[in-house]
Amino acid sequence: MKKLGLTLLSAAAIFGCLLLLWQSIIWIFALPPYLLPSPTRVSHAVIARFPSLMTSLGITAAAAAGGLLAALIAGLIIALIFAQSPWIRRMFYPYTILLQTVPIVAIAPMILLWMGPGLGSVTLIAFIICLAPIIANATQGLISVDRNMVDLFLMHNASRAQLLLKLRLPHAMPSLFTGIRIASGIAVIGAITGELFAGSSRVGVGGIGYAIQYANAQLETDYLFALVLAATILGFAFFFTVMFLEWYFLHNWHESARAVEQD
Repeated sequence: MKKLGLTLLSAAAIFGCLLLLWQSIIWIFALPPYLLPSPTRVSHAVIARFPSLMTSLGITAAAAAGGLLAALIAGLIIALIFAQSPWIRRMFYPYTILLQTVPIVAIAPMILLWMGPGLGSVTLIAFIICLAPIIANATQGLISVDRNMVDLFLMHNASRAQLLLKLRLPHAMPSLFTGIRIASGIAVIGAITGELFAGSSRVGVGGIGYAIQYANAQLETDYLFALVLAATILGFAFFFTVMFLEWYFLHNWHESARAVEQD
């Protein structure tokens, strides 16, 4: 927990330094506000547009969280199947790589065509972009159990279910959380990318991606920067939430979490 607190303080200190650098660039190069607004102008835009900013943030957070949760459930189920059957893994595992290699901007228009604009399409895009890292890391954790431990369980007549629940799943937890940590950051990116294409099912109401398009069209540079900062903070919130959950579930019994606390 102390380690997590120090990490948060470090992130806040770096954020403060970036704000100072931002303001210094404006002073040194005398940049006009429509090219690069100052942190003060952006903060004023946040205060003036706070309700609409929170609405956009909430819509994007819901889409990203929904996509991440769905990817976690589906990814874990697929990884369990891969771990139980080597020939299924050999046949289908390479196809999961397609989820990473196909650019999401190439399939987003097709998803929009099939499902229409709105939260459903955005959540599906976030789900697709989150799925591959969870499958890859969970599968690796499930199949990399020490062979001696597997033999020990088999010597005691452990069933496949007992082998899975009492050995493979606990052993795979650190790898699974690594996959979730990677997916948590890109879930926000996937949701915003989806909103850039899928927009909103209600005119004038949408997530951060939809609001960015609107602010850019209206040349509201101050609000545009406020939206980008809100998206960054949302990504940090997702990432540190997963870090806290990882510490909560692992710090009492797994060496990986204890080693992090001792650093």
